[in-house]
Amino acid sequence: MAQQRDAVAPLLAKPDAAEPAPVKRNKYPFFCAVLASMTSVLMGYNVAVMSGAQIFMAEDLGISDAQIEVLSGVINIYSLVGALLAGWTSDRLGRRLTIVLANAFFLAGPLAMALAGGYTTLMVGRFVAGVGNGYALVIAPVYAAEIAPASSRGLLTSLPEIFINSGVMLSYVSNLAFSGLPVHLSWRVMFAAGAVPTVFLAAGVLTMPESPRWLAMKGRVAEAKAVLNKTSDTAAEAEQRLLEIEDVVNAGASGGAWTELATKAGVRRVLAIVLTLQFFQQSSGIDSVVLYGPRVLAMAGVTSNTLLLSLNVLFGVAKAGSILIAMSLADRAGRRPLLLASTGGMAVSLLVLGTLFAAFAGARDDAAVAAASFAAVVAFVVAFSVGLGPLAWVYSSEILPLRLRGQGAGLGTAMNRIMSGVVTMTFISLYQGITMAGAFYLYAAIAAASFVFVYTCLPETRGRSLEDMEELFHTK
Repeated sequence: MAQQRDAVAPLLAKPDAAEPAPVKRNKYPFFCAVLASMTSVLMGYNVAVMSGAQIFMAEDLGISDAQIEVLSGVINIYSLVGALLAGWTSDRLGRRLTIVLANAFFLAGPLAMALAGGYTTLMVGRFVAGVGNGYALVIAPVYAAEIAPASSRGLLTSLPEIFINSGVMLSYVSNLAFSGLPVHLSWRVMFAAGAVPTVFLAAGVLTMPESPRWLAMKGRVAEAKAVLNKTSDTAAEAEQRLLEIEDVVNAGASGGAWTELATKAGVRRVLAIVLTLQFFQQSSGIDSVVLYGPRVLAMAGVTSNTLLLSLNVLFGVAKAGSILIAMSLADRAGRRPLLLASTGGMAVSLLVLGTLFAAFAGARDDAAVAAASFAAVVAFVVAFSVGLGPLAWVYSSEILPLRLRGQGAGLGTAMNRIMSGVVTMTFISLYQGITMAGAFYLYAAIAAASFVFVYTCLPETRGRSLEDMEELFHTK
């Protein structure tokens, strides 16, 4: 193995200033990652469609604020089931079939919601969709990371996040588009629309190649080599990626993944980083805006339901569009600068939003206050989406060792969903208890703490191969 590596090493030397042109990037892994990540559209749609649907559900079924709060947030708790099973499923069935399974849940869950006649059936539908969410959150970034060459890994592992936010935006458009239907139909059509693409996506996923790292883990080295030849920038890179994957697979063959997660110092450090990063991503309050944006703006002085839903669409556009910045810069500027700019911007915008609510709490019809509040919320959404939103997934997926990636990604996703559930299931009670200003001041403090965490604990990973991470974080 060492002789093989020595033989290809000269071919893999990085180009110096004297070389005329960089190696042309391979486009094929981009298309594979796009197709795998499109399942994330359904995840974003199913979570955020409650934002506008809750207005009409409450009127049609007489659902209380407490029940709305639970229905909105419990999908994130339910997704723990899928997140914790995703590592086991993806290691045994493969990455592709796990994505197909996620689509099956996204078909059944929204249909159950659309046909629901009461609160109990709504909860069942949210459970089924939640399991699909957990699967999608884990497997899409893992597949993208494992199919991508180092030159474009930041871009490709950002794709699930851009598609999640595209789903969020589409759910807001759906809320607005179907709001004119009769009340008993409007919210049902909003949920049913999310089931339409699942069959087509599942069929498309089966045309993708399997992850080369999963193939190597299963001893199917020839197939892994064939996939690497199609997804690497050069033949030499494909050979080197295969050698590195085989080294990691062989090194990890002797021990259990869960034992290593619990006992190895370097692995514990990586797992702690993943869990903390996912904690901060959600505890800083992004889902309070995603799911309760119309309610926040209503308390800031916006009174028309149509205007509220229209402004919500603008939130979705800003959130999805901003991730394009992260995608374009992740492999150029690096992970740390984007994360620091993001967390700092989040803290400032949340502080401004809290101050507006504190200073003008009684200004229900003040257009200037409403406009300033809307601008602060948009600033928060943009700051989140250019860094912490997508890069928490990028960073988490690339620092976990191959042999532990499925289990580690599952644990990180579990932390993410728990905190999202806590935020969304407590937001109404929180602002009723400590005022809207107090709620956003709390989120601002958490965002500031996340800035400190990024600055002190996260090394730069841009341009490193996935196997290089084992040296950087001492996980070999």
